Amino acid sequence: MQGLIIKATGSWYHVLLDDKRMVSCRLPGKFRLSDEEVTNPVAVGDNVSVDLQADGTGIIDQIFERKNRLVRQATHGKKGIQIIAANLDQILIIQSFKKPAFKTGFIDRLLVSAGANEINPVIVINKSDLVRNEKDENKITELEELYSGLGYPFFAVSIYDRESIDRLFDGMKGKLSAMTGHSGTGKTSILNTLNPDLNLKTGEISNFSNKGKHTTTFAQLFTLADDTYVVDTPGIREFGLVNFEPYEVSLFYPEMKVLRESCRFYNCTHRHEPSCAVIEAFQNGDISESRYRSYVNIVDSLAS
Repeated sequence: MQGLIIKATGSWYHVLLDDKRMVSCRLPGKFRLSDEEVTNPVAVGDNVSVDLQADGTGIIDQIFERKNRLVRQATHGKKGIQIIAANLDQILIIQSFKKPAFKTGFIDRLLVSAGANEINPVIVINKSDLVRNEKDENKITELEELYSGLGYPFFAVSIYDRESIDRLFDGMKGKLSAMTGHSGTGKTSILNTLNPDLNLKTGEISNFSNKGKHTTTFAQLFTLADDTYVVDTPGIREFGLVNFEPYEVSLFYPEMKVLRESCRFYNCTHRHEPSCAVIEAFQNGDISESRYRSYVNIVDSLAS
């Protein structure tokens, strides 16, 4: 039988079979040994073949080729990379306007990773109901102008503003999306608003750190409509890029991609090299300071 991985808990995988049955499956050790770089050979969104057992469980005997995968550096001191989700149409980068405040550097890292893995990114700023004054409004407008101007879909939403949630849902119709972002940004609350029948447990913000507490511990796929699916992922505090050379990062910055062809050196990192078209554009105000600074931080993290 063939099916789709809809939940991965580490030891067991919940597979939705083609006949709509749900079965808990194990993964043979041979898959874990076949790719030492990957800590989890199978992930939510993977299409698999399952050998059904007499006790009602299953054994995954084949993992079909993926069209893409969203990965990050392995956590908890493990070496290699972790696959967050596979076969995605788009990734929703969820950040909250406040509590906790958005971080453009985190957004930019995910934009680079999505671009490198051929996944369409969508930026979602949640908790727009916390906009209190003209200064806040200008901040949202500046964010939208920056990222929309670079070609990225941008949504400012609030679970208390049904129209904003409906606009987001329209951008998700007919697709498999993954929601990712820091803990506390409201991913689960958005899901509950998109489909109240899910009734997922939501967390709260720590008064001490002003950061979210983890409520999603494993990636899980949910159905929002007949042809609309979303993967809820565990909150990510840091997102390290993998398999990148420093000079490759600018390939995934739209405002730098063409400019880099005019640099003197093919492997220019656009930080200190002479005759660098990207540095010149930044100095002339053609590249935003926040974007250039996040670019430098990404390159420095890869070079260290």
